[in-house]
Amino acid sequence: MIILVATPSFEKKLKSFPRKIKLKIFERLSLFAKDSFNPILKNHPLHGIYAGRRSINVTGDIRIVYREINENRYLLLKWVLTINSMNRHITVNDCMQKGYEYDLTEPMGENFDSEFKPQLTPQEMLELGVFGGVYMRDCTDEFPAEWFEQAKLAPQGTSKPDAKINFFGVNASQSLSVWREKGWIHPDDPRGWFQWYCRYYTGRRHSDDERQIKRWKQMVRHVAQVANKCRARDYSCNTRQRQALLHWAYDSRKL
Repeated sequence: MIILVATPSFEKKLKSFPRKIKLKIFERLSLFAKDSFNPILKNHPLHGIYAGRRSINVTGDIRIVYREINENRYLLLKWVLTINSMNRHITVNDCMQKGYEYDLTEPMGENFDSEFKPQLTPQEMLELGVFGGVYMRDCTDEFPAEWFEQAKLAPQGTSKPDAKINFFGVNASQSLSVWREKGWIHPDDPRGWFQWYCRYYTGRRHSDDERQIKRWKQMVRHVAQVANKCRARDYSCNTRQRQALLHWAYDSRKL
């Protein structure tokens, strides 16, 4: 007997679907429980940041990501909506950009450059605690709502980063003014690398991708420094460096 267990965010999203889609979901989950590798489900392994998980099709636009807990017990983790079921054309109007437009040309979280292998999704980063909680608070209309449901954010109106919000409890960010002086900011992504990553993750592709991926790869030297100096998972060692790595989608909790 197969047992399916859903995460709270999975259940919450399920409730938001129209009745017709819900019926299709239950139909596919019933089929999965009877025959998890039925060809209709197109059950396949995932790679990159989703390594160790699998995906099944619900409709042409909706898929379910899951992982095996143990034999005959599966955890339903999240929904993946393809670009056919998303708003493919995005218009940005937030505190730092007015009228900026771009298109989503890839499925969310997929088809990354072969050299770009982030260990954390934007949602995971926000939930862990990054940038002192002052990043992206005015961008909730641009990105999936679930990214912000459990995000650790400072109260609106607070402009100073709060180190206590960060996962490692320390500040590890340079100001945007420094980034601008260094020439690291592209005009289309005025908030810097993490904004680029969020948009890349959701499916935008941009002429600046190669440069930003190169910058991400350069952070691997910090991974080596932490690994060589610190005992595994000793969070008191190189704490600021560990926090900085989180800001670049490296999972420094595992170092």
